[in-house]
Amino acid sequence: MPVIRVEMFRRTQEQKRDLARELTEAFVRTCGGNKDAIKILITEVDKTNWASGGVITAEKQN
Repeated sequence: MPVIRVEMFRRTQEQKRDLARELTEAFVRTCGGNKDAIKILITEVDKTNWASGGVITAEKQN
């Protein structure tokens, strides 16, 4: 049972649905297997809980 883990900022339900479909198709195309056996775990992280380069993402200037 392959498990694909994704950590990202919040997205719409439609975006998550599309991502799950695309990741599943890419996995089957690349590695083979049964698409129903592939599990995808999406963890949404608020920008106040994510930092890069020592700066909280929500505090970064665009």
